[in-house]
Amino acid sequence: MSLNSSTPEMTTPTKELLAKIRQIVPPMLEKFHKGQLGRVAVIGGSEDYTGAPYFSAMASARLGCDMSHIICTPGAAAVIKTYSPNLMVHPLMRQSPSEAVTSSGTKLHASDTDPKEISKKIIEMLPRLHVLVVGPGLGRDPLMHDTLAEVLAAARERKMPVVMDADSLGLVLKTPELVMGWREVVLTPNVVEFGRLWKGVKGEDYSPDKVEGDPARHITALSKALGGVTIVQKGGKDLISNGEETLTVDLKGGLKRSGGQGDTLTGSIATFLGWRAAYLEGLWETKGDLKEDELLRLAAFGGAAITRECSRLAFEKHGRSLQASDLTEQVHVAFMNLFGESSE
Repeated sequence: MSLNSSTPEMTTPTKELLAKIRQIVPPMLEKFHKGQLGRVAVIGGSEDYTGAPYFSAMASARLGCDMSHIICTPGAAAVIKTYSPNLMVHPLMRQSPSEAVTSSGTKLHASDTDPKEISKKIIEMLPRLHVLVVGPGLGRDPLMHDTLAEVLAAARERKMPVVMDADSLGLVLKTPELVMGWREVVLTPNVVEFGRLWKGVKGEDYSPDKVEGDPARHITALSKALGGVTIVQKGGKDLISNGEETLTVDLKGGLKRSGGQGDTLTGSIATFLGWRAAYLEGLWETKGDLKEDELLRLAAFGGAAITRECSRLAFEKHGRSLQASDLTEQVHVAFMNLFGESSE
């Protein structure tokens, strides 16, 4: 792995981890066919939020995922389809009927109001996917959340990797048994969201300004309390833990904290998880010494590293005017800086 000359100096542990993660990145071989190197679906996107699922799915695609889907409401789908023809958009989610509709006497069908019925078509898609990202643009609508809970239960049965962010973390607070002990789940809370999870699961307040001693103590404890799910705690340095081992992502990022940067993270992690599936299937010749559980943490680290490098590059170019779309433009450059392209 040769780093771009403009990439800041890295710590030795970070270099070693990136070298390991490089083993997960598939080479570009003629024998591969469409879909083998990652099929990711983002579940999110509602009347008020259309950008978040787009940024997540686009980061996944730009990083190298073969097929990127968005599963959202019909209203959001009509908007998101105008953003890019490269994404497959499925208007399968539903929001709760408005008060005007319910009071008008309009006959409502179960396919629009029953989470079990709504989730059926989404669950039918799961065998064709490698990874789910849930939460970007989801909002807090009860029907959306109940539908997502049905989908998550089905994904868990398949031991499917799922990246959870934003409003989907509210489901963890409401029904922690949905993810308890689900080793393939990756939670990506920011400081505020981590505090809510900590208080909801541990029953005590969390103050990031008063953390003393081991900075990984809280994330390790929360991961253990949730049965070993992987948590990516976003911050000045990202911390990644499965309750047993904690990694620190100390790559330099940008100084602007615009909305939507977390969506680049979820999409990037999802692509590495898609590559994890290809690695485990043995689609190309590898050393074969990386285990399933270790690959989860490495995928999370890889996604976090890409996002921080995107943030650094975008901030250097745009400064305080940086927006989420500026990170999307830097995904491939960040990949080349950190991992380069395989010659095999």
